[in-house]
Amino acid sequence: MWKQAASRKADSVNALIPHEWRIPSPPSNQEQVDITGSYVQQFLSAQEIEITEADAAFIAKKTASGEWTAVDVTKAFCHRAALAHQLLNCLHEIFFEDAIAHAQKLDEELASSKRPAGPLHGVPVSLKDQFHVRGVDTTMGYVGWIGTFQGEVGTGKDKVFESEMVRELRAAGAVLYCKTAVPHTLMSGETINNIIGYVWNPKNRNLSAGGSSGGEGALIGLKGSPLGFGTDIGGSIRIPSAFCGVFGIRPSAGRLPYEGMANSMDGQNSILSVVGPLASSVQSLRLAVQAILAQQPWLHDPLVLELPWRSKEEQLILDAAKGATGRLAFGVFTYDEVVAIHPPVARAVDIVVKTVEKLGHELVQWKPPSHDRIFQIGLKTWFYDSGADVQKAFELSGEPQASQVSSLYGAKGRPMDAVQIAENNVLKREIQKEYMDYWNSTQDQTGTGRPVDAIIAPCAPFAAARPNGYTYVGYTLFVNVLDYTSVVIPVTQVDKSIDKALDNFQPISELDKATQATYDPDIYDGAHVSVQLVGRRLQEEKMLAIAELLSDALAKT
Repeated sequence: MWKQAASRKADSVNALIPHEWRIPSPPSNQEQVDITGSYVQQFLSAQEIEITEADAAFIAKKTASGEWTAVDVTKAFCHRAALAHQLLNCLHEIFFEDAIAHAQKLDEELASSKRPAGPLHGVPVSLKDQFHVRGVDTTMGYVGWIGTFQGEVGTGKDKVFESEMVRELRAAGAVLYCKTAVPHTLMSGETINNIIGYVWNPKNRNLSAGGSSGGEGALIGLKGSPLGFGTDIGGSIRIPSAFCGVFGIRPSAGRLPYEGMANSMDGQNSILSVVGPLASSVQSLRLAVQAILAQQPWLHDPLVLELPWRSKEEQLILDAAKGATGRLAFGVFTYDEVVAIHPPVARAVDIVVKTVEKLGHELVQWKPPSHDRIFQIGLKTWFYDSGADVQKAFELSGEPQASQVSSLYGAKGRPMDAVQIAENNVLKREIQKEYMDYWNSTQDQTGTGRPVDAIIAPCAPFAAARPNGYTYVGYTLFVNVLDYTSVVIPVTQVDKSIDKALDNFQPISELDKATQATYDPDIYDGAHVSVQLVGRRLQEEKMLAIAELLSDALAKT
């Protein structure tokens, strides 16, 4: 029965793609590995290419001035999103007609009032399928959630209730037009479920788009969206951002509203999932965060801190970049002593390090407290209920778990008790303090009179995971345990002529061995390679400014 339900749902979504936007014979992954650039452009008009290859910050200026209509912009992105889904399996919900109707109203209101609706006036925004949007399902990849409200019937909320951030995005003038794919449970670095299948990487369809915001990464990577929102409890914004060559920010908990969103293991409060934007530029990330904070989300979500946008924090970095207030200092982190990174990732970190040196800033080798301890603390939080919540969702339909998920939640066990959870919370607090003290101690090494401003670090051991090959999440999970702010920036692409497999690699464990063995220069050739820039807690303004500084410098190299 679950197969028929999943097939009906997938067919109903595909049927919403206009006939004229359908690709007659989509190529196999082997026939066309890279579908970015000229490949996808062949299906678009010159105007559509111009619009969809602009970033959200630029689009907002064009639509606010009336130079571009919200309708034209929305139609262009709906078309490119439809192409992306046919090639990548990246959409869960399509509501193009509602989006175009909303865009038409925005155009009419702008013509009448001469004022834009808000900072995101006419900007199409895609949403990970955790956001509730009226008129469409929120399945979160579960067959048993189809046609329900989070698996429950008779609540009166299905296709009516909306998440708080959805309301705020509409108030800011955004046009919502699709929801993007996630792995069922959300707890995977690859995106796969029994409704739409596997989400592929647009730059290299040998590889994963990442997870759990994999649909967002794939869609934005193919420029089917200029701006989208994902969530992150262990790397779920940063992983797809890195894999798909886009920018993304994992803010600290309490900065942006999560109220009213679907989730797994709701009530697990040791490590909170956070919401954040993915986009094709740092400027667009900044625009998105500012637009949401302007809505005063702390008045509508009890977990949001009353912390408006702080231009002063941003200006400190801009002044340092100009030499007005001295140099910046960066920690360089390339190995967590658990799993070694692949050659292309090591090269990407080195490129950023050399860029920092060229800019005249300071570098410190990052030798922090044990990341293995941090990883174990974080991993334990995902098993407080021994998988009972996600297993209940699977039992609704009887569908099987994807192998990427069953390795975590396939076996039933005994939930932790209150004493065990409290013990883990104490360990988390202790490692947070220990890491804080270490960070403070770098003041003696930087030469700037301050501790390190940000850490340059890998997002994963690999440029992107091969299917069923996401072996280790430690390079992102440490940020969640510490509740730090992190921004992903694209750096380079895998070059098989440069990024050779390591000879005589000496693994320290079977996990280390298995991870390194997934690297094949021929398979990875052309894939995006990114790094994350990690700052301390609630340093969103500072980290976005640093990300812009370095990404601009990288673009000139």
